[in-house]
Amino acid sequence: QVQFVESGGGLVQPGGSLRLSCAASGTINIVAMAWYRRAPGKQRELVAIRWYSNSTHYADSVKGRFTISTLNANNTVYLEMNSLSPEDTAVYYCYARTPQTEDWGQGTQVTVSS
Repeated sequence: QVQFVESGGGLVQPGGSLRLSCAASGTINIVAMAWYRRAPGKQRELVAIRWYSNSTHYADSVKGRFTISTLNANNTVYLEMNSLSPEDTAVYYCYARTPQTEDWGQGTQVTVSS
């Protein structure tokens, strides 16, 4: 069972920035970490994923504004979010994948509002 410690969510004004952090423990052989989000009334969607092979993928809606990075040795993933808009308001979930399993964290709320 993977345990996650997520932090960094909160309230920010449009145009502002936030940095999310997530540390995973309780498992070995993680091959990728990611951030998903679920906005009110919508399905959960992939925001960004970083494979430990250094491949990275972003949702079109966040390209150029969000940056995902990882500390592979510590199974830690970050999401730097810039130029935030109200459309980015959602619960953001940390994700870890091994060759056999995938797990999501409890989520951290990000609210973009003036």
